[in-house]
Amino acid sequence: MWQLLSRLNKNLVLTIPAMMAAGFVFGLVTETGFLKELIIPFTFLMVYPMMVTLKLKKVLEGGDGKAQLFTQFINFAVVPFVAFGLGRLFFADRPYMALGLLLAALVPTSGMTISWTGFARGNLEAAVKMTVVGLILGSIATPFYVQALMGAHVEVDMTGIMKQIAVIVFLPMAVGYATQRYLIAKHGQKGFQEQWAPRFPCLSTLGVLGIVFIAIALKAQAIAARPQDLLAILLPLAILYGINYSLSTVVGRLFLPRGDAIALAYGTVMRNLSIALAVAMNAFGKAGSDAALVIALAYIIQVQSAAWYVKFTGTLFGEAPAPSCPAPRRN
Repeated sequence: MWQLLSRLNKNLVLTIPAMMAAGFVFGLVTETGFLKELIIPFTFLMVYPMMVTLKLKKVLEGGDGKAQLFTQFINFAVVPFVAFGLGRLFFADRPYMALGLLLAALVPTSGMTISWTGFARGNLEAAVKMTVVGLILGSIATPFYVQALMGAHVEVDMTGIMKQIAVIVFLPMAVGYATQRYLIAKHGQKGFQEQWAPRFPCLSTLGVLGIVFIAIALKAQAIAARPQDLLAILLPLAILYGINYSLSTVVGRLFLPRGDAIALAYGTVMRNLSIALAVAMNAFGKAGSDAALVIALAYIIQVQSAAWYVKFTGTLFGEAPAPSCPAPRRN
């Protein structure tokens, strides 16, 4: 089973579109109302595993302050407002789709921030810290951004959103941290890192695929009736990600060393769509399905673009220095 889950996790470029297609077909041929009962279980399956491997202590470590400041400035002072503007431009008469675009921009970083930074041979330590800080700040700030930017256009239940954030983020974070400490105490740090930690992202992927399937299945009839909506959603998403990549690349090239610049790019472009999707589906009732559709489609652009960006990091930031080999010992 673990090998299958690992293969799914390594091939998100293919598995997410495949699951979306499966959800679409399922939603066309079957009554999907019962799927709503699976949202909370799959949400927990999606969020809890990534919390088990979260390294909260990294927040206290220094050494990359400039990269961290640039990252969070882009994450909270730039990207949400770009998303809001695009939502107003493209979804002026469909406020819940505009909400989905905003939610997709509000919770930065995910486990994939660390993974893609590693693939591109960037600064992993900086990426870990960006992930922890971005997740916590984004979770706290999301209700306030939604109220301030969308409160005049959609019905916003601040208390409800805060409760959902607590259930979706902070409860799994607490349980995940407790699980992490238990496994370390039982198996040691090395045993946890080598034997247990690699398994949890695979479980999280299963939750992501399940939630994406549900989100598309619930909207399948509406998509079939208005297929042009898909292009109408993908265009502003592509613009949002394009602006994000461009800004983070320019800032990284101008102000940061190579490793930090790559971490900055993935620390700002990779959004925690899992949490955004869970908030949309749990906090906004039936109307949240429009927002969920936007976020589900964002997975396609995010995963595909991240994979392609790795291929261009050498051109954009220079090739990573080759690892030095120790000189042979003389007898």
